[in-house]
Amino acid sequence: MPEPAYQPTSRRPIADLFRATARGTVRVCVRLGVHPDTVSYLSIVAAAGAATSFWQAANHPWLLILGPAFCYLRLWFNMLDGMVALASGKASLRGEILNEVPDRVSDVLIFAGVAHSGLCSPFVAYWAAILALFTAYIGMFGQAVGVQREFSGWMSKPWRMVTLHVGAWVALGMFWFWDTPLATPHGRLTVLDWTCAVVIAGCVQTCTLRLARILHALDRKAASRKAAAP
Repeated sequence: MPEPAYQPTSRRPIADLFRATARGTVRVCVRLGVHPDTVSYLSIVAAAGAATSFWQAANHPWLLILGPAFCYLRLWFNMLDGMVALASGKASLRGEILNEVPDRVSDVLIFAGVAHSGLCSPFVAYWAAILALFTAYIGMFGQAVGVQREFSGWMSKPWRMVTLHVGAWVALGMFWFWDTPLATPHGRLTVLDWTCAVVIAGCVQTCTLRLARILHALDRKAASRKAAAP
């Protein structure tokens, strides 16, 4: 009897409406034999598009529309790779690793683009990148130590992209309709400074919550083992 196909132990909760946008593409990828790893690498390409858009937005403000669109494309590829892996029977532990590494590269690329845009403080943007990485790795710690993978908290990956989207469009709207400069002189905070600050605060809350839930799960697991011991 053949061994059952590998099933991931933890899957990120994704809205059915967003998942539905990829179902036709999943069928095409399976029919053409597109490997899920290829889709994972495409998420880095999308993140590079977002980073380039933010980086050049001071010279071409309309790129603040394109940058968030690339961020959502990155999220779409992040979802698609797992769907293709399951539909094609190619899900594996190796695939789980290769699903995570491009995500972390993407986080750094996007916030590095923001940091070097001239529209906010590089210090604040890089701290947003650092805490985005820390948030993701704490979420993985639970799975690594034998309890649940944590996706909880205010500033999970999708909400980081939504926050950046809102900040970019607010900055662009203020520039277009109220002639507010994208880069505020004299050391005052810009819209994207505040956006990165919100990401940082949300990541701190998310890290704290995830760590607390993982530690609580470990305590429950230890108590259950103790109760079951003869």
